[in-house]
Amino acid sequence: MSSSQPSVDPRAKEVSFTDDELTVVLSDGRRIATPLAWFPRLLRATPDERANYELLGDGVGIHWPDIDEDLSVEGLLRGNPSAAR
Repeated sequence: MSSSQPSVDPRAKEVSFTDDELTVVLSDGRRIATPLAWFPRLLRATPDERANYELLGDGVGIHWPDIDEDLSVEGLLRGNPSAAR
C-alpha cells in the first residue's frame, strides 16, 4: 500500500491582520497565526503600514518598507517572536 505525502511549500502567499493577530497563508495551504504583540513594530503600525508589505524571495520572507520590518516564514514556523522592542 502506498500513500502520497502532501506537498510542503513553506512560502508566504498572503498576509492579513486582525486587531491582535498576524496571519500568513502559505503556498501549500497552511496558515500561520501569531499574536501581533510578538512583533512590536507591526503592533504599533497603522493599518495602511501593515497592508503595505512585499513578499521576498518568492515568499520566503515578508518585508514592510514603511516600518522597516522583516519576517521570515521559517522564523514564523519556528514560533520566533521579534527581537525588536
